[in-house]
Amino acid sequence: MTLKWTTHADLRISRSPSLDRDEYLDWMTFKGGSRIPFIEIFGPLIGLKEEWEEQGASPQELDFSAFTFREPRTAGVAVNTGRMGGPSELLEETADYALYRDDIGRVMRLSKGVATIPLPETWPVRTMDDWLKIKPKYLFDASRFRENWAAKARQARKEGAVIQVSMPGGFDEPRQLMGEEALCYAYYECPELIHDMLDTMGRTVCHVLDRVTQEVPVDVLFVHEDMAGKSGSLIGPREILTFIKPYYRRVWDLVSGRGARLFDQDSDGNMNSVIPAFLECGINCMHPMEPAAGMDIVATRKKYGETLAFKGGLDKFILRKTRADIDAELERKIPLMMATRGCMLGLDHRIPNGSSLENYRYYIRKVWEYIG
Repeated sequence: MTLKWTTHADLRISRSPSLDRDEYLDWMTFKGGSRIPFIEIFGPLIGLKEEWEEQGASPQELDFSAFTFREPRTAGVAVNTGRMGGPSELLEETADYALYRDDIGRVMRLSKGVATIPLPETWPVRTMDDWLKIKPKYLFDASRFRENWAAKARQARKEGAVIQVSMPGGFDEPRQLMGEEALCYAYYECPELIHDMLDTMGRTVCHVLDRVTQEVPVDVLFVHEDMAGKSGSLIGPREILTFIKPYYRRVWDLVSGRGARLFDQDSDGNMNSVIPAFLECGINCMHPMEPAAGMDIVATRKKYGETLAFKGGLDKFILRKTRADIDAELERKIPLMMATRGCMLGLDHRIPNGSSLENYRYYIRKVWEYIG
């Protein structure tokens, strides 16, 4: 198959927000609302659009504008709370991959036709001295605020958008600097390094968001971690409470004290063993809740009640099975989520190749039979 849609931008899906901001926030925080949100969180994997085109998909189906969802408009704030980046250098490019050196010296490989995000092959930090060379990229300065950031955010809020700000991951950002293996050793062999990383990041995030929240009401704090696989989290509750909790609480206490209502963490994989620790850190929403990794929103809701909301949770792999499998998945999960609130329904990650267009059409129709 010749691939036509190969980049992150190519796979971006069309969105038509239809849910009021306050109704969405009330629903997700168990305070009210009568209509359950429904979303396609990520869209297709590389190759699926070509499969659907061969199956007769219309242009509107390929960009997902043909499908009806129920989601709010969201808007970020034009500020940078993370690493201040710089240009990358192309080292090598073939038909199969592109190799880059990024602004902190990592060699990054993008596998064409398979991935849309390059992954590091080298990491710049092994010692405290290595970190101190890169640390200035995480310090505060005025260039973190882009032109007219406040006016743009206020206008978006006036138009009904959910206003979201982000922070670097407490696991993910050190992992970007060190790699997973070196980071996991560093918790034991060089804890002062990790504490200094997260203290530096926390100071900068709070410096930025202190100013933001004085000028624009913020609704959601977002953090990306991707710190688990099918067998569980890469670190345990002790490391989370020792290293990540002070960082998270520092930021969340600031923004929640000024009105933010959702602290949403993005992590694939099986997070069951560390949910209690992250609740202590302030997290009150998680996604995408992957069933294939052991995340069951029915069991999680029964265990944690109104302390944890979620997005996703519907098994993406049912789209490669039968209509009966789709029916069983929706019947087991949707009624409980509608009755208890605190959930935005959606597939638990990108739509896998081999998912037929007809099954996706059927899935959308069946969801709306429940929620319409």
